[in-house]
Amino acid sequence: MGLATAVDVLVTVVAAAAGVTLELSRPAGSTHLIAAPVWVYVAAQVAAAVLLLMRRRRPYTMVLMIAMISIVAPAWAALPAPFAVTAHGGEPRRRQWAVIAVLTVAFLAGAQAWTVADPFSAPLVILSSALLGLYVRARRNLARARSDLVAELTERAERAERERLLLAERARADERVRLAGEMHDVVTHRINLIVLQAGALRVSTADPAARAAAEEMRVAGCQALSELRDLVGVLRRGEDATDVAVEPGLARLVADSRAVGLPVRLVEDGDPAMVAPTVRRTLFRLVQESLTNVHKHAPGAGACVAVRYAADGVHATVSNTPRLRVPDPDLAGAGGGSGLDGLRRRVEVVGGTLTAGSTPDGGFAVSATLPIYVPTAARG
Repeated sequence: MGLATAVDVLVTVVAAAAGVTLELSRPAGSTHLIAAPVWVYVAAQVAAAVLLLMRRRRPYTMVLMIAMISIVAPAWAALPAPFAVTAHGGEPRRRQWAVIAVLTVAFLAGAQAWTVADPFSAPLVILSSALLGLYVRARRNLARARSDLVAELTERAERAERERLLLAERARADERVRLAGEMHDVVTHRINLIVLQAGALRVSTADPAARAAAEEMRVAGCQALSELRDLVGVLRRGEDATDVAVEPGLARLVADSRAVGLPVRLVEDGDPAMVAPTVRRTLFRLVQESLTNVHKHAPGAGACVAVRYAADGVHATVSNTPRLRVPDPDLAGAGGGSGLDGLRRRVEVVGGTLTAGSTPDGGFAVSATLPIYVPTAARG
């Protein structure tokens, strides 16, 4: 038996005992509204008390039935009954007070309150019972609200912790992507230059030992590019992160390409200082990747890097003449695996556009238009 059931049984027993005692001790000659034998009044008191067992489940039904019994014999159970209505009854409040008013009138009519010296004592007890029920209900609602608030705050804290962990994981993933982009753009470019130099040494030298060493160097470089491509594939999530390193100028890229035998002409018009650092880094990567592609896919060709810095944006084109030799298959097949799609994504991140295709003379050209500053939408 639970605590609530035990309390209900105790209230029922007390109400029945009090009601029976009231009827048996009633002064001789006193009457109720409806005349009946004493045992009827006693039975009515017991029946009304038993109805208190319904006070939690059906408080309105309980009160109305006790009201009907009270017309026969003013039930002592009518005094604690309003407590059940206000403490356990549903909304609205008007219904609660209407039911309590019916009970009060029935009780007073059955007891013929107008014939007693103090006709207001019973209504005051009924009102006190109702107010006590309101107090208990308010305390219960307050405890429930406090519990709900604690649960909500706990859930918010857990959600904030999950979001923090998610943001941390996303930051780590973005860092991996950034590292993948750096490895593809920087390391691949350098290894390509080494492979080209080894290939040139193998063709130009007459020393068999030097030729064999150059071939070993070229093969090792191609193998390194292949392994690097696999590593970049593991790190890359699918989108390039924004670069943060400060890049050297385009002249350095052109000088590196010339050093390995690729004739490159650099034409710059305008002031690079007017361009935002993020856009300059994107431009650097664009030229770097384009020259790397010329090294791999157009051996013997000449190249031209033309950049114009204007108020409406940066206009860059990297073009090459037709190739003079068949590309090295190992070198052409190695790399980071992102190609022109990676370049296009990088350019679009800063709000630019990129086009690429063959030229009328059989060469190839990559052109891009970049904004001076990264637009707000592109930043988000």
